[in-house]
Amino acid sequence: MYLEHLSLTDFRSYAQVDLKLGPGVTVLVGSNGIGKTNLMEAIGYLATLSSHRVSTDAPLLRFGTERALIRAKLVRGEQSTVVELEINAGRANRGRINRGNPVRARDILGICHMVLFAPEDLALVKGDPSNRRRFLDELLVSLMPMHAATRSDYDRVLKQRNALLKSARTGKFTAGHEATLDVWDQHMARAGAELLHARLELVERLRPHLKSAYAQLTDGTKEAGAVYRSTIQGVLDDDGGPAERLDEGSDGVEELRLLSVEQLTERYIQAFAASRRKELERGISLVGPHRDELELVLGHAPAKGYASHGETWSMCLSLRLASYYVMLDDTRTGGSAPILILDDVFAELDVQRRRKLAAIVAGAEQVLVTAAVDADIPDELAGRRVKVVPGGIDGEG
Repeated sequence: MYLEHLSLTDFRSYAQVDLKLGPGVTVLVGSNGIGKTNLMEAIGYLATLSSHRVSTDAPLLRFGTERALIRAKLVRGEQSTVVELEINAGRANRGRINRGNPVRARDILGICHMVLFAPEDLALVKGDPSNRRRFLDELLVSLMPMHAATRSDYDRVLKQRNALLKSARTGKFTAGHEATLDVWDQHMARAGAELLHARLELVERLRPHLKSAYAQLTDGTKEAGAVYRSTIQGVLDDDGGPAERLDEGSDGVEELRLLSVEQLTERYIQAFAASRRKELERGISLVGPHRDELELVLGHAPAKGYASHGETWSMCLSLRLASYYVMLDDTRTGGSAPILILDDVFAELDVQRRRKLAAIVAGAEQVLVTAAVDADIPDELAGRRVKVVPGGIDGEG
């Protein structure tokens, strides 16, 4: 898959901009703060319905406007698709496919496949568990868009359940609320089981690619791995920290992976019952995928807190490359190769990592790179140059 044309209206700093693209490598060069990342962010938002920079839609709208529009023409083989996404202030976003009738925004998920590398990726290792959960869920939805509904259902039930638990702390919890909580437990157990089951399968697919990618980027003296730690195992404490250590591939993780959605649902119901007293005291849900952790391992130690700055960058890049390889695996069963976006990444890397990363991604169907200066781009990524200027594009450099 490649992006042939991108058009933005009132998105971030752009009143209107049109960018023509093609297969192979395209490097967008321009001073920092000029708007290069805004272009890449728009592509990422079209693919995932979320930004890698902000958690809400408001900053995506050009100041003083009520609506932003992203329009893209995507080519896959002999077929082209025009996708539009309208981002609205104060009301639901809407999509449109091949200029048809408006659809829900999430109905366009799965059309644009991309993997985005950015300086913000350091949070995948250094940040809190929510960053790693988000990484998993965004990849999950890219591979199987139906899981957008799974995640949405879980979030809705979690919100309702937390509201009930919070009422217990304010003294408004009655026997009737207790019965209602039992009902929400059933709903949350089912939604949580579906999400957990999907995440565990995805981690199993990611792990060999993560190991391979890290070896490609480094001298291979340490091995990269990942362990999914679930609250259902009792390996996380009430604050989300590790209550006990499990070795990668331990019976606890493997046992969960082999359970069906129905069996995981029953496990959650049991876990909710066991945690009921603590949850009523705290006023929050202590068990569920919303509190799980994807622990990244380097050698025999957790990457967080133990990895050097260079190792942290290599782990982040390896996670994104693992995502790319998983998507490539998926192309063999009818998917499409993702667009690779490297947004201001090379300026953060030493010369050795620049060259290794460039050599790995150079053969992708489409690679979009942003840089402040040409000198940041390794020779391995020779390709078309586009100059980005305030408010628009100044053609090829």
